[in-house]
This record gives sequence, structure tokens and C-alpha cells, in this order.
Amino acid sequence: MEEAGRAVADTVHAAFPAGRVLLLAGSGANGGDAYVAARHLHALGRAVEVRGLNARHPLARTNRRRLLAAGVRTTPLAASPAGLAALRRALGGAAVVVDGLLGTGFTPPLRPALAGVVAAVNAAGRPVVAIDLPSGLDAEMAEVSGDPLRADHTVALCGWKTALLFGPAAHLAGQVRLDGLRLPPGWALAEATATRPADAEVAARLPVRAADAHKGTAGRVWIVGGHPGTVGAPALAGVGALRAGAGLVTVHSAAEVPLVMPELMVRRHADLAGALADTLPDARPDALALGMGLGPDAPALARLVLGWRIPTVLDADALQPELTGAGHDACVWTPHPGEAARLLGTRTPEITRDPLEAARALQARYGGVVVLKGGPSVVAHPGGVQVARPGHPGMASAGMGDTLSGVIAALLGQGLDAAGAALAGVSLHARAGQLAGAQHGYGLSATDVSVALGAAWLDLSSRR
Repeated sequence: MEEAGRAVADTVHAAFPAGRVLLLAGSGANGGDAYVAARHLHALGRAVEVRGLNARHPLARTNRRRLLAAGVRTTPLAASPAGLAALRRALGGAAVVVDGLLGTGFTPPLRPALAGVVAAVNAAGRPVVAIDLPSGLDAEMAEVSGDPLRADHTVALCGWKTALLFGPAAHLAGQVRLDGLRLPPGWALAEATATRPADAEVAARLPVRAADAHKGTAGRVWIVGGHPGTVGAPALAGVGALRAGAGLVTVHSAAEVPLVMPELMVRRHADLAGALADTLPDARPDALALGMGLGPDAPALARLVLGWRIPTVLDADALQPELTGAGHDACVWTPHPGEAARLLGTRTPEITRDPLEAARALQARYGGVVVLKGGPSVVAHPGGVQVARPGHPGMASAGMGDTLSGVIAALLGQGLDAAGAALAGVSLHARAGQLAGAQHGYGLSATDVSVALGAAWLDLSSRR
């Protein structure tokens, strides 16, 4: 609690260096954090005003006494008409408000008394710094119930929470700063539901070519997909693989796939299943991606290819429940929320409500590594769950997932393990989307993102 309060005080003082700080303290541990923050701000010479509920947590009571001993008095926070009127006057004179009302143990809905306090803060229009997460949010849910507090900044303590990463809940958190606190690393990790690797960690996973590299050593990648009417999907995956550094990329399809890049090799098969079944082990690629526009034959072809036990990306039509248990350590499943719902036999809102738990469930059922695509994407593997950097809202268009499958396949073909290829792939793809969005705005195409992959690679590589 001492470390948490210090972290909040440091954030408030840096972001809002002048003016009165109004701190609202709840009855639990979150309120205790607010009392500690008030004491540190007072020590920094800041004018502080603290309004608190009746403290029930023993450490909250202890830190309220310490604050009083430091010379700062507290005022009761009441939801009566007179109490709310006093709160509105205090809000009017505050440069910034610190929300220490509710923490991670809260389950909606807000009690009427607290709902009145939250409504008064939201109506005041003052900048708000939330401790751990804005009051009124369920830490484990991306959805929003009722009318929670709207923060401009949130100091996340120890680890990321679902509500700070996804959906409507994350939109209420403002700028989020993660503070691991000065605690033993294992303590912080135990509190984290997921980790978000820094760019330097992702960059360290990117392959580095030797000076004597050639196309045969840069990865032979196959794209298996497409049937009449959906030939663009495997073409986009092929371009993604080329732009992500694959040495040789071949599209295998039962349909005529357009040659969108002359460097892309395309092979049409009258009997695609037969052609794959007849492929000898020494003729197989270093990695492949399967499913993009492949149609109803995808599950059978996926089962065949998974039997090769080579690095494999499964997407789109290959994401089917009948493949439960068919995965292996070198495969990567890449569902969007709708496909994830199909794989788990549930509804899409259940996936988007808690993407972290959905990704864990998918990995446990299908094996290998799971990339649950979204803004941001989640990578689940036997070692844990990681959340990638977010991309650009303009990426909400057709073909983005096809391109991502090609990118991940290219990284697998260059020797990355499944977890490393998945994390590096979604990070590269997201960064390329950001760069393309800066140039084109919301009207992004998958081709725009593919073109930006080289610049994204350079950007991430520079952060090693």
C-alpha cells in the first residue's frame, strides 16, 4: 500500500504539477492507497484535500491516522444532498481528482450512494487519476455496467487487468501507466492476469539474418487456401509472408489465385487434398498457413497437415471444433472473436467480455499457441498469456487476418518458435497498422498494412 500510494502521488505530481489535489478515499484498500498518496503529495508541498468514506480496511485506517499525524485532516464523504453539494464545491476548486473509491474487488452495480458520488465527479469535468482502475468497473470484464467513473489517467498497480486492456471498459481508463511497484517480481506477476511485453522484448525475438543468407535459408512458406470466390484471402496471406521476410512463398489452391506480386508463386491443384497427401517429407515447407478462403474442405486438410508436425498457422475456415486435440507445439491458431466463439461453442459476447480467459480456454482445448485477434490481440501459450500492442482502428477491414497469418508463418519459417512468432507477428502487424493509419487514416486496406511491414520491422528492430 505504501508503494502504491507513492506511485499514484508521483503520477499525479508529474501530470498535474500545480493546483489543489482532491483525493476521494473508499472504505477498502483502494482508499488506503489514496491516504498514502495524499501523504506523499503533502510531503511534496502540494495542497491536498481528502474526502473519505468510513474506513473498514485495517491498513486504510492505519494510513488515515498517519495522514492526520502528518498534518492533513480528512473530511467525511457523504452521499446525502448536503454531502454531494459539499463534494461539488470541492470538485470545483480542484486541479485534479484522485479516484480511490473502489478497487479490483468490486462487482457491479454501484450502490446508489456511491453512484451519486461517481456521477458528481463525472459531471464536474475535472481531470481524474484513478488508482488501479476507475471506480465502477469490474477488473475482470471488458464490458461496462451502469455509469462508472471516467478517468483521464489510471495508475495500474502490479499487473494488467482485463478492464484496462479491452472494450468499452478500457475506454474509461484514459492513459494507463503500469507500475510494478518496488516489490519482488514474483509478487507483481502473481497479481497480473496477463503481461504486455515492451517493444524491446518483442524486438529481441525478431530473427537476424547472417550476411551469407539466401532465399533457401530465409524460410520456405506455403499458403494453403482459396476456392472460387475467395481467392483474395490466400493472396493477401502470401504477400504478408513475403513482406515479413520469407525467402520463398508458394500459394497452393484449388482455385486460380491472382498473382498480386510477381515474387509470389502460385500452384493450382485439381485435387488439392491429393497433392498435399502425396507431398514427401523432404518436399514439405519450413512453415505453412492454412485456411484462408479454403472452404468446407479446410478441416480435413488441416488435420492432414497437422499430422506433418511442422510449424503451422491455422486461420479462417480451418478453425473448426472438430480439430479439438489435433494441435501440436508448433501450431498457431488465429481466431477472431466470432471464430473463437465457434471453437468454444459459445456466443461472441462471451469472448469479448473476457478475452484473456477466452484465449486461455482456447489454448487448453486446442493446444499449441492461440492468437485471439482484436484490439489488442491476445497470445496464449503454455507459459502464460501476453497482450500485444494495439494497432489502428482503421484495421477493422477485410483481409487483415489473412495478412497476419502470412506474417506469423514467415516468422515460423525463419526459425522462431510458435509463441515467439505469434507475439512478434501480431506486434509487427499492429505497428504496421499504426504506420499505415498515420498515412491513410481510417480507410486502411490489408495491402496498405502489408506495405508498411518493412518500416514496422525497422521501427521495432531499433528498440533492441
